[in-house]
Amino acid sequence: MSFLRSFTFASLLMAGTGLLFPVASFAGDHHGSRGDDDDRVPPVTDPLTWQECGACHMPFPAALMPAASWQAVMGDLSNHFGEDASLPAATVTAITDYLTRNAGRGSLSTGAPLTRISEQGWWIREHRNEVSPRQWEQAGSKANCKACHKGAEQGDFER
Repeated sequence: MSFLRSFTFASLLMAGTGLLFPVASFAGDHHGSRGDDDDRVPPVTDPLTWQECGACHMPFPAALMPAASWQAVMGDLSNHFGEDASLPAATVTAITDYLTRNAGRGSLSTGAPLTRISEQGWWIREHRNEVSPRQWEQAGSKANCKACHKGAEQGDFER
């Protein structure tokens, strides 16, 4: 997933103001050689995140979303994609800290953070023309990474 590896900050200088604004972008195309780490991200290594998140779904690697997205997800666990996934405050804090410390570097946006991995621009680009309707049906959900990526829990998203 070169989107994680090739994150760059482009500096835009506002004319006459001398202000520097960082602009995040995901560059590159992961469909190059398979001999590199384009399709790998650090797996979840926090036992509490594995225990709590993994009780209902694959614990998603933190690098798949930016910190603001993880904060939004963890800030509304009573409505976690239609389920009440409420946890004690100390547990929420610990998991949120882990996710935000290890989060991906997403684009700077003025809108609300995207709370689904499948809403992230890189995810849409990666899956746009690569997954057939039959494969989506077999997976059952866009959140079921393991349906196509057997090493997803270890951070390996090669097909």
